[in-house]
Amino acid sequence: MTSRPEADQETTASAVSLTAEKTAAVTGNTRKVFVRTYGCQMNVYDSERMTDVLAPEGFQATENMEDADLVILNTCHIREKAAEKVYSELGRIRKVKEARAKSGREMMVGVAGCVAQAEGEEISRRAPIVDLVVGPQSYHQLPALLDKVRQGKKVVETEFDIDAKFDHLSARAQTPLKKRPPSAFLTVQEGCDKFCTFCVVPYTRGAEVSRSVAQIVSEAERMAASGVREVTLLGQNVNAYHGVSPDGATWGLGRLLRRLSEIDGLDRLRYTTSHPRDMDDDLIDAHRDLKTLMPYLHLPVQSGSDAILKAMNRRHTRDEYFRLIDRIRDAAPGIALSGDFIIGFPGETDRDFEDTMDLIRRVGYGSAFSFKYSPRPGTPGAAMDDQVPEDVKSTRLAALQDLVSEQQKAFNTSRLGMTCDVLLEKVGRNPGQLVGKSPWLQPVQLDAPENLIGGIQAVEIVGTGSNSLFGRLIDGQDETDFTGAIPAPAAQAG
Repeated sequence: MTSRPEADQETTASAVSLTAEKTAAVTGNTRKVFVRTYGCQMNVYDSERMTDVLAPEGFQATENMEDADLVILNTCHIREKAAEKVYSELGRIRKVKEARAKSGREMMVGVAGCVAQAEGEEISRRAPIVDLVVGPQSYHQLPALLDKVRQGKKVVETEFDIDAKFDHLSARAQTPLKKRPPSAFLTVQEGCDKFCTFCVVPYTRGAEVSRSVAQIVSEAERMAASGVREVTLLGQNVNAYHGVSPDGATWGLGRLLRRLSEIDGLDRLRYTTSHPRDMDDDLIDAHRDLKTLMPYLHLPVQSGSDAILKAMNRRHTRDEYFRLIDRIRDAAPGIALSGDFIIGFPGETDRDFEDTMDLIRRVGYGSAFSFKYSPRPGTPGAAMDDQVPEDVKSTRLAALQDLVSEQQKAFNTSRLGMTCDVLLEKVGRNPGQLVGKSPWLQPVQLDAPENLIGGIQAVEIVGTGSNSLFGRLIDGQDETDFTGAIPAPAAQAG
């Protein structure tokens, strides 16, 4: 399974701010850390948790790598040549580390995340400047691991002790936070047991493990107290969530969402990423019943061909997916659907590809992510015969993306004239402009004063762009009821 916008989106890198605001007192001399995050939303969450762990050790953020005493690359292994991109970046970091050494300034270098898990000691061998390799289930040990580095040791820690990580992070969650952005991620589940033949996640994140209800509620309450209005629950297979409740029962994601909807100040809930086989009735009913659950669902299908779905080990058919979509739209007619599509999986014929195009026409998506298949070492797909030529993949991908773009444009156009609630998140590019988020996850640009950032305002949609909406602030209007009030995007006949 993938984690998204799925760990299959074009790899991005961003410096994650480590703020002393996030934790208790800073001890000792102040040091600076630079964290670069690649890939999916869960990596963004993990990077933020790394900052929580490091701040009490005296580390403060810098967005300038040259100023950093510690550099961490939090990596993603989903995209093609992910490891080689990390080694390339380490080559650039080596020059910075050497320049700092000449002036007597130490720089420690760490590689974290899924590439660290997959490559392990190979990273230290190929890039001797790396002091620390830490997998995604071990970053809670960063302070102790850095102590070993200071003792002159090269450290590789890639154990799958996910329960210990969740327990540690939950203890950290008792520390109050200061003001935070209005939207945040919260990991509730990690790992995957599906073993899709194209995917490395079971090998880099391990088996499915769910956090307890108490851990999640505590962290969500802490977020709400710090100004967060919207929380997106994360998991490689988030709708496979099966956490233990305070009374010892096992809760699914639907019941967890109902509990989180009771938290004061937490006005919006989302979750990603889901597998079609784990969409149970209680979760579907939550889309009908919960005003706080936004009318958006990312539900990857990957292919519309039964033959390819079987080769991918997806364990469902196209007809089962259609029936599931019908059930979801019966419960929540206004929901916007998003999906993932892998083009050119081994053995994909012209007929298989046309089945995928037919599925997209019949479902009607508000947005979708699509990629050419690229083999991942160690996965069954990499060893399959009938690999599809690159030029064929490119042609098919272009046709599919044209179709998805048409549907996205039609969906955005269908919002014109509507009034919806927009969570205002940040200052826009133009003077006097703010950027917010619609219930259907589109960016919304509008003119509004900065003091409204963090609020949810009624906005009339007056224009559309390729990926965003344009709005006009409306004063004095009640919140719109999104549970079934908005028509679904028109699906095309197959």
